Amino acid sequence: MEGQLGPRDSLPTLSEVVVESSTNGHLHLLHSRNANSLNPSSEKTKGKWETLVLAYKTLGVVFGGLVTSPLYVYPSMPLRSPTEGDYLGIFSIMFWTLTLIGVVKYVSIALKADDQGEGGTFALYSLLCRNMNIGFLSPKNVSSNSGISRSVLHEGTETKTRLGKFFEKSIVARRVLLFIAMLGMCMLIGDGILTPAISVLSAMDGVRAPFPSVSKSLVEALSAVLLIVLFLLQKFGTSRVSFLFSPIMGAWTFSTPLVGIYSIIHHYPSIFKALSPHYIVHFFLRNGKEGWLLLGGTVLCITGESHVQLLSSIQIAFLFTIYPSLVLTYAGQTAYLIRHPNDHDDGFYKFIPEAIYWPIFIIATSAAIVASQSLISATFSVIKQSVVLDYFPRVKVVHTSSRKEGEVYSPEINYILMVLCVAVILIFGDGKDIGNAFGVVVSLVMLITTILLTLVMILIWRTPSILVALYFLVFFTMEGVYVSAVFTKIPEGGWIPFAISFFLAFIMFGWFYGRQRKIEYEFTHKINLERLGILLSDPGVQRAPGLCFFYTNIQDGLTPVLGHYIKNMRSLHKVTIFTTLRYLLVPKVALAERIVINKLGLRGVYGCVIQYGYADSLNLEGHDFVNEVTDFLKEHIQNLSGCISSNPTEIKEDNSDLEDAKRSGVVHIRGKTRFYMGNNCGWFDRIILAFYEVLHNNCRSSLPAFGVPLPQRIEVGMLYEA
Repeated sequence: MEGQLGPRDSLPTLSEVVVESSTNGHLHLLHSRNANSLNPSSEKTKGKWETLVLAYKTLGVVFGGLVTSPLYVYPSMPLRSPTEGDYLGIFSIMFWTLTLIGVVKYVSIALKADDQGEGGTFALYSLLCRNMNIGFLSPKNVSSNSGISRSVLHEGTETKTRLGKFFEKSIVARRVLLFIAMLGMCMLIGDGILTPAISVLSAMDGVRAPFPSVSKSLVEALSAVLLIVLFLLQKFGTSRVSFLFSPIMGAWTFSTPLVGIYSIIHHYPSIFKALSPHYIVHFFLRNGKEGWLLLGGTVLCITGESHVQLLSSIQIAFLFTIYPSLVLTYAGQTAYLIRHPNDHDDGFYKFIPEAIYWPIFIIATSAAIVASQSLISATFSVIKQSVVLDYFPRVKVVHTSSRKEGEVYSPEINYILMVLCVAVILIFGDGKDIGNAFGVVVSLVMLITTILLTLVMILIWRTPSILVALYFLVFFTMEGVYVSAVFTKIPEGGWIPFAISFFLAFIMFGWFYGRQRKIEYEFTHKINLERLGILLSDPGVQRAPGLCFFYTNIQDGLTPVLGHYIKNMRSLHKVTIFTTLRYLLVPKVALAERIVINKLGLRGVYGCVIQYGYADSLNLEGHDFVNEVTDFLKEHIQNLSGCISSNPTEIKEDNSDLEDAKRSGVVHIRGKTRFYMGNNCGWFDRIILAFYEVLHNNCRSSLPAFGVPLPQRIEVGMLYEA
């Protein structure tokens, strides 16, 4: 149906009525309600007080994993008889890692590359695809009204860089880029497994210091029980308790540096001399390979950088609370360990003064739970985005809050995460093994972000080459060294995220490949309007009473399932609306711009495009959905009356047909297609498509996402030849 929607770059605007000439000579009127809510200039500048409040709220949402890292950084390091110089070198490495990667890379650069407030590796990939024709999701799927003007959307496409032209021409390069983005998403899901495990286990380990008789196995069991309870509570959402998250993380963020300051004064006041980078040089010269291997533990000090929103509040929260808190906490831990060099296996709780031990333990455990919750919620969000983009099999996604669009919950994913989290704790209870696995996730996500940010600088920002080269050389080299160190830990627990990510990536690739093959078949065998007219002109084909929503995956034609349906059922409903879900490479589409209606030139036959972004919800109730579409359709028919070539009698009949059809009943039809493996099918297709069929047969139907009642759903089976 996109052939009737306009030229390659979609509609010029959706805020006005547009009349275009189609290939069959009929005039088609495209209609959508007027809305300016997607204009970025409508976003109001936030006041200083509101920005500070938002900065405070980010403590419990964005930085949970990062700010709790002191719980497990030192215990994750395989230190052997460390000296004062070793500890000064380690602190210097952590300080400069937090400064360069945290302050310079993330806060100063990465936050500016957000995709209309959405962050993460996929947002960077989406930003690249939306500005350049380098993805499998073409820029033609982005309408000019979807939050960015056409001039901005296609900025630079007329004067493409050499790298941009290379990506457009090379299918291999585009596949590699897609794989990198998928790997980043899979690693974030792995983070959602490892962060709860290592945070809660490290926090609960604090009971062993005052009670030496408590075994490590008991701590692991208590941690597992706590996590099981946390996962079982996910279905209730976090709205009722989310107001506690920021106070808990605020208490943690402000109490640990105070303990750090006390420890510095009491144990080693000159600790800040380690800010000089020459301590790093001496550390590696003295320890050689052993020092390089210790990087697998120090990299955990920068964990937890994930989705970013609200630029100014994130910057304020990180620069004025998180960053100084972490520096002072690590300085205090290091100062204590210099005087007690063999206490590194319990590097956090050992440096807590006895008088405040239990209050800090309670705060630490609460902060670990909040950090775990933030990563679990982020995992649900990533899965939802992947499902919306057709990169992941359809799973049930429930919105647990009517006020917060992004608060979602997936039962299947929740219980899988719970099982994997508990398994990681019970099987790999040693904090060092989990730390090794965590280090792999952290370092790879950092490296992937550097690669994608470099492409954004070159292809979108057009940053001067010298600055791009400086950025890439500094951060790629630094993070490459970290990656090389953590890769040596693969046999010692580092294989866990690789196994999880490989399994998830295989699912994502198999699903994506199968969906693409189906779309290719449908494009090849699509039914055009001329063919539909011939089918309906058959005297044996009846127009049954009622309103039918016929779902199709392609936008510039009609699904081959339609021909299969008409030939076998010998009928089509009196009013049939061919409905297509249209993904736009933007986070959200305004409700007023969600639905686009056009007449397909045959009586009672219409096209409907439902547009959505990757952060949008498609959970529309069936009754409301029908009413909303029919309201748009009525407005569309009314606007037809204003056209010079319109026929008043025909318009009156269209209105009458629509009312009669709605009263007669509503039905939703979709194809239930499978692949037929013929003799010409290669071994690769046989394996991947067979795997896709397994996924497809066990995933949820797309229709329940609209809240369509079961009695109104019809599925038409058809075999597609692979």
